[in-house]
Amino acid sequence: MNIGLWILQVLLAAAFLAHGWLFLSPPSEVAEQMNAFLPRWFQLFLGVAEVLAAVGLTLPGITRIAPFLIVWAAIGVMVVTISATVLHLARGEYSSAAITAVLFAMSAAVAYMRHRVLPIQPRRAA
Repeated sequence: MNIGLWILQVLLAAAFLAHGWLFLSPPSEVAEQMNAFLPRWFQLFLGVAEVLAAVGLTLPGITRIAPFLIVWAAIGVMVVTISATVLHLARGEYSSAAITAVLFAMSAAVAYMRHRVLPIQPRRAA
C-alpha cells in the first residue's frame, strides 16, 4: 500500500511540476492565450505555487525531514484543483474540469492517507 501511495504522490508531483513550469515559461502561442485570460503576475504565482507543491509532495518524504509537509502540500493542491475545477466549469471546459476533479481526488487521497493511515515518520536525531 505504501508503494502505491508513493506512486500516487510522484504522479501528482509530476503533473504539478509540468503544469507549474508551463505557467512559468509558456511557449509563445500558449502565452498569448493565457495572457488573454489571466494576468501575468497570477500566472507566475500559480507556477511557483505548483512547482513548490510538487517539491512538497515528494522531498519531505524522501528525506524524512518534516514529513508532515506532504499533507500540507496535498491540501494546497486540493485548494488549487477545486478552484481550477470551478473555473473550468464556468468556462464550459468540461474535459479540463474532469481532469482537475481527478487531481483533486488524488490529492485528497494523499492528504488523508499520509495524515491518518500511512504517515511517514520523521528522521530521528542520532
